[in-house]
Amino acid sequence: MATTYRIRKATLSDIPTIRALAEATWEPTYSPILSKEQIDYMFDVIYSEEALAKQLQEGQTFLLLLEQEEALGFASYSVKEAPAHIYKLNKIYLMPQCQGKGYGKVLITAVEEEVKQLGAKLLDLNVNRYNRAKQFYERCGYVEHQQEDIAIGPYWMNDYVMRKTL
Repeated sequence: MATTYRIRKATLSDIPTIRALAEATWEPTYSPILSKEQIDYMFDVIYSEEALAKQLQEGQTFLLLLEQEEALGFASYSVKEAPAHIYKLNKIYLMPQCQGKGYGKVLITAVEEEVKQLGAKLLDLNVNRYNRAKQFYERCGYVEHQQEDIAIGPYWMNDYVMRKTL
C-alpha cells in the first residue's frame, strides 16, 4: 500500500469527526448481529459528545487515520492492567468503503507500536462473538483469551477477549 495516509492523535476538537465516523460504521458493522434498538442505545451511550470527551479525559488515546485530510477511521486504546503491562484496544473502526484495503492493519499496527513504546507486553481487545472482524484480528496475531458477557444498559454484549503478545 502506498503511503498516502497519516495517523495522528485525536484531541477534544476531533470529537465531531470521531462521532461522524462512528455513525457511518456502527450500523453496517452491527446490524447483522444486533437489533436496531440495541445499536442505537449503545451508540448513544458510547458515542455521545459527552461520553467521548469523558473517554479522552479518562485516559483513552484516540488515533485518527487520515488520507488527504479526510478521516477514514479511528482506533482508541488505554491501560487495562498497569502492573501487568496490559493495554486494551477499545475501538477500531473504518469507513465501510475502506475495509479490506489494508487500512485496518495499518491502524492496529499503529496502536501496537504506541502501546509497546508505553511498556505494554500484551494488548487485549473485545469482539462480539458473532462479529466477522474476529477473523481480521486472528490474521493480525490475536488469539481467544476468554469469553465475557458485558451488560450495557438493558442489553448484553457477548464477546471474546482476544489477546496478542507484543
